[in-house]
Amino acid sequence: MKALAAARGRIEEELHRRIVGQDEVIELLLIALFARGHGLFVGVPGLAKTLLIQSLAEVLSLDFNRIQFTPDLMPSDITGTDVLEEVPETGGRRFRFVRGPIFTNILLADEINRTPPKTQAALLQAMAEGRVTAGGRTHSLEAPYLVFATQNPIEQEGTYPLPEAQLDRFLIQVEVGYPSEEEEIEIVRRTTAPSGEPPSPVLDREEILALQELVPRVPIADHVVGHAVALARASRPAEGAPDTIRRYLAFGAGPRASQALVLGAKARAVLQGRFTAEIDDVRAMAPSVLRHRLVPNFRAEAEAVTPATLIDALLEHVKP
Repeated sequence: MKALAAARGRIEEELHRRIVGQDEVIELLLIALFARGHGLFVGVPGLAKTLLIQSLAEVLSLDFNRIQFTPDLMPSDITGTDVLEEVPETGGRRFRFVRGPIFTNILLADEINRTPPKTQAALLQAMAEGRVTAGGRTHSLEAPYLVFATQNPIEQEGTYPLPEAQLDRFLIQVEVGYPSEEEEIEIVRRTTAPSGEPPSPVLDREEILALQELVPRVPIADHVVGHAVALARASRPAEGAPDTIRRYLAFGAGPRASQALVLGAKARAVLQGRFTAEIDDVRAMAPSVLRHRLVPNFRAEAEAVTPATLIDALLEHVKP
């Protein structure tokens, strides 16, 4: 457990060579990494979302690919396609599968909501199963396999909402906010001066896999698991749910949210050097785990009720 906490410090130190501030965002990114979960990063352009994920791949010495999602991107552009080639020995022809950028360790799906749902869905099998089916054959993806996607706010022009099934595959959604005035001054200083030294690798693939194995083994009491389940169940607009939830939600979080709360709590605890996950860890993970799994109804949209407001109501309703 101490090894994971120590690794966190080394990774953060290297990331801060390029990234100013964003401590909470980096913590959630590392929670997703070591909990083997995918992450969705939401914020307006220019907040270093892409740079952060690219820098993480450098620090971890993992294979990295970036896909810039555009309205004309096709599913085969992501997964790969069969090409017809000539066989020199026989003079005949055969199909050969050319792997797409999805075959990597860390995939940056940049501006994922700028492409239509059909292409977004091409990631679903890879995110859920670690496999890709193309050309009638199924190909396994090498572990670790993580998708970190960036997304512009949905009210921006030229964006498409992600399907609920795909959103549920993301362990967490991270809201990336504007830097403070002091941080922005430092950002401008760094980006308008000669480039500094790049981040140095601190872990290799085998070390990452070993550290990922630690997270499921973190002890967690039954009452803490029960609290995570209670939060997820209270988000469903049915009898027994808070009035705010029944009034403003069309659908709540499913069982995958309960699993994400527990895994996130375990990863958070061990990254902070603690040997067991507590209720405070579950509650700290609730906003990131639940905000993209709550489906507001028309009344919520009309009255501008945000997921953050609904999560606050959940935390108030479900006491430790």
